[in-house]
Amino acid sequence: MPALSSSNFWIVRTVTAVRENAAVLPWSAARSGADVVRALVVIIGLCWSVAFVVVALEYDLQLYGDGAMFSYAVAAQDVWAFHWHNISGRLTVFLLSLWPAELFASATGNPWDGVVAYGFLFYVAPLLGLLATFSADRSRNRIIFTYACFSTALLCPLVFGFPTEMWMAHALFWPTLAAAHYVRRGLAGTALVFLMLLALALTHEGALVLALTIVATTTLRGTRDALFRRAAGAMVAVLMVWVEVKVLLPPGNYFAGVFVKAALHFFDPETFEVNIVFLLAASLAGYGAAFAILSRFVPGKAHLWAAAIVTVILAIYWFGFDQAILADHRYYMRTLLVIATPAFGVLAAFYALRADGLAPRVPSLPRAMIALTKGITAEAFAGAFMIVTLVYAVETGQFVSAWTDYKSAVKALAIGNAADPSLGDPHFVSSDRIDTDLNRLSWFSTTQYLSVIVGNFAPNRLVVDPANTYFWLSCETATANSKGDRTIPAASRELVRTYSCLHR
Repeated sequence: MPALSSSNFWIVRTVTAVRENAAVLPWSAARSGADVVRALVVIIGLCWSVAFVVVALEYDLQLYGDGAMFSYAVAAQDVWAFHWHNISGRLTVFLLSLWPAELFASATGNPWDGVVAYGFLFYVAPLLGLLATFSADRSRNRIIFTYACFSTALLCPLVFGFPTEMWMAHALFWPTLAAAHYVRRGLAGTALVFLMLLALALTHEGALVLALTIVATTTLRGTRDALFRRAAGAMVAVLMVWVEVKVLLPPGNYFAGVFVKAALHFFDPETFEVNIVFLLAASLAGYGAAFAILSRFVPGKAHLWAAAIVTVILAIYWFGFDQAILADHRYYMRTLLVIATPAFGVLAAFYALRADGLAPRVPSLPRAMIALTKGITAEAFAGAFMIVTLVYAVETGQFVSAWTDYKSAVKALAIGNAADPSLGDPHFVSSDRIDTDLNRLSWFSTTQYLSVIVGNFAPNRLVVDPANTYFWLSCETATANSKGDRTIPAASRELVRTYSCLHR
């Protein structure tokens, strides 16, 4: 029999998965409320994971926020020197997305190829994470995989577009959780669990919470269980490596203070005082009230009518009153990934082990679980989940539309002749010339790098934000890059060098 190609392999796996899980599909004759909800969660989670890649590459979302600087660093073939040596605790993201993209740009000689490769490798992470989770999960009905899809659909759209390293941490959490519980015992299994926990821990400092949560879930098997001892031992080794990396590769003096300040505000409650949080809360509250009333009059269809009513109200709001855009706060929503992902992971592990007959007994839990799988509860959840998905879809559409217009405005300044010499050079132009409404999409510290990229790497002007107080490149680093042989034209790198030397 001829060997399967990579693409054919995944097709065969998908077909096999459909056959194995036919009972959970909505059109199955033997379906239950829980089966329908499970299928809905899996389908929406997978759809989002595919949409992330398609939308990101179509609208160049790898250029948004800090991504403009990361993309420029890839194109300039200096990712490590530009910034990543300052954040050695996020080495996994560098190795899995930025470094390969930089090598690709060098190989092709085209800076844009590297930028696209970086965008693809970063935004495909949730999809690859779900596929890996499906492969590693051996629980009944693949409960961990279902929770992974749920978490992807519920959390990732909130940060989608901003290149926070927690994006990759979330993607790695779920297959690591499944591996910790279901990879076979033995030397190979131990090595795999260690490597996966290490990769997770080195995505972001907040990912240590996720890694420790995975180890904690193995205590559900009992502290004498070999899988708990394996996970605990691997985690000790991971922490030793993590500390050594941080000690051997500390951040530069300029960034050390910045990182401390950022860490102190990571769990700031004000993070969640944004329009989308209020919109979701109001939508779900309205849906819950409508469902409770309608279930008395149209049982079996209350979730459909309640969802329809909320959708109409949301449409009126979006078309008539909504002026907000979830843009820069996508970055701050990363905090939610650190808080909610472990919670979902604990639930996933508990229910997976319970289905396998391994979890500890909890009084009244069986009755609670039966209630959750009854038709009316499943219907209520399905309707609420669809409302949340609708809100995310519309908010994403508004974001990418505004982002497209903002990129065009930056490009117009970059290739134009307007200038503001008072900024330090006759080849600089102020981003304040952009309409205030559009400028909501700006990220003050990376505008100059964005202008180089959207100016086809040969801009007439470097677009800079006069209010910028955070400068990524030192004069020394920018100068070294400007003198090297890179894919970006020397004149453009000289503009960046001039700007950097004015401030650092």
